[in-house]
Amino acid sequence: MSDQVEHRVPALPRGLLGKAVQAVIRGFRELATRFWASLWQIVAVAVIMASLVLIAGLSKAFALIGFASFVASVLLLPRHDAEIVQEDLARTPPASGRTAAMQLMAEALPDPVILLNPAGQVLFCNAPARGLFASLRQGSHISSVIRTPEFLDAVSAAPDRGRAVTVTYAERVPVGRRMAATVAPLSRGGERAGNILVLLRDLTEIERINQMRADFIANASHELRTPLASLRGFIETLQSSAKQDPAARERFLAIMAEQASRMTRLIDALLSLSRVEMNAHVPPSDLVDLNDVINHAKDTLEPLAREMGFRLEVGRFPRPAVVRGDRDELVQVLQNLVQNALKYGDRGGIVRIEAKHIPSIGRQAGRYAIAVIDKGPGIAPEHLPRLTERFYRVDVASSREKGGTGLGLAIVKHILNRHRGELAIASTPGKGSTFTVMLSEVKNALPERGTAVG
Repeated sequence: MSDQVEHRVPALPRGLLGKAVQAVIRGFRELATRFWASLWQIVAVAVIMASLVLIAGLSKAFALIGFASFVASVLLLPRHDAEIVQEDLARTPPASGRTAAMQLMAEALPDPVILLNPAGQVLFCNAPARGLFASLRQGSHISSVIRTPEFLDAVSAAPDRGRAVTVTYAERVPVGRRMAATVAPLSRGGERAGNILVLLRDLTEIERINQMRADFIANASHELRTPLASLRGFIETLQSSAKQDPAARERFLAIMAEQASRMTRLIDALLSLSRVEMNAHVPPSDLVDLNDVINHAKDTLEPLAREMGFRLEVGRFPRPAVVRGDRDELVQVLQNLVQNALKYGDRGGIVRIEAKHIPSIGRQAGRYAIAVIDKGPGIAPEHLPRLTERFYRVDVASSREKGGTGLGLAIVKHILNRHRGELAIASTPGKGSTFTVMLSEVKNALPERGTAVG
C-alpha cells in the first residue's frame, strides 16, 4: 500500500529543487552582506539601547523590541537605488582583453585620448584628457566638454562613415586654444555597434610658433633689404657715372661701410637671439656673482661711454650677490641695457647703474635688482608694453641712424625668461628711463671659481 502511495506522489524536478536551494542560499548571503555592511550601525544602536536601560530606566522589553525592529529594518527594508547600482557595478565583469589593451595603450599616449560608445558617451579617457577637461567623466556625453558643431557632427556620423576624420576647432574659454580632433570609428565594414576613438592635439603652440617665425622672417628680410638696396645702388653708381670721380667714390665707400656694419650688427643680433631661444627651456645651473657681471660691463662699456660724451656711474652690491645663471648671458643683458641708454640718452649726461637687494617676503625668496638709469628724452607710456617685441622701435628713423637693430630688448627678455627673472621698465617723457633687472638670490652659496669678485 505504501509503495502505491509513493508512486502516486509526484517527485520534485531536480532543476526546480536546485533553483530553490540557490535562491535560499542567495537570500541568506544577501542578509549576511547587509548585516556586515550595517554592523557598525547595529552596534551603535545596541550601545544606545543599553545606555537608556542603565541610565534612563528604559524597560528591557522595550529596548529589546526597539533593537530587534532596527535590525529587521536593516535586513528586510528595500535598498536605495545607489546601493543597487553599486552592487551591479561590483558584479559587472571586467573589461574584455581588447578593451583593456586599448585602455593601456591610451594611457601610454602623451596626447589626450577619449573612447566613446556609438551614442557619444564617454567610456574611457586617459590622464592627458582628464587634465585638459576637468569636468570630463565616464558616462557623460562628449558634448559636455566639446560643444563645437563640426566635432559633434563628426562623432554622430562616425558609425556610418567608417573612416577617421580630423576636425579643427577653436576654444575661447577657459583659455584660448586651437585643437585638432581625430574621430575614428572602431568598427569593421558596415558595423554600427563599434566604439569611437577621439584623439586630440593642441595646435595653439605650433600655430603661435609658425606665426612668430613668419613675422620674424618678414621683419628680418625687411631690415636687410634696405642696406642691401643701398649697397647695390652705390655699387652701380661707382661702376658707371662715379667711376672716375674720387670724391664721390670716397663718400660712397663710407656710406657702404656703414651699411655693411649695420647688416653685420643685425646678423649678430639674430644669431644671438637664436642661441638664446634654443636654450630657453633649460634653466642655468651655474652660480654667478652679479658684482662680477657689473664690473665686466663697466670695463667693457666705459671707453664707449667716454667716446660718446657720457659719464658712467656704477654702483655695486655691498656683499657677494649670488644667483643661478649663465655669466655671459647676464653680461649681455647688462651691456644691451647700457648701450641702449648710451644710444638714446642725451649726450653729455650720466648713465647710472644701481644695485639693490630686495629682502624676502613670506615664501617669496629675496631678489637682486640692477637698474640702468638714463636722463634721456624718455618713452611715452603707450610704447612701454611693446618695447621687448622683436624689431619694435619707438622712432624707426632715429633707431636706424644710431645703429639700433630693434632686437636688443628682445634678447634681454628671452635671457631673463630663461633665468626666471624679470625686466621692469619705467619712463617719463622728458625725464629719462629706468630699466630694472630682477633675479632671485641663492642663499648660502658661493659662486664657482673664477666668477667671484676678488
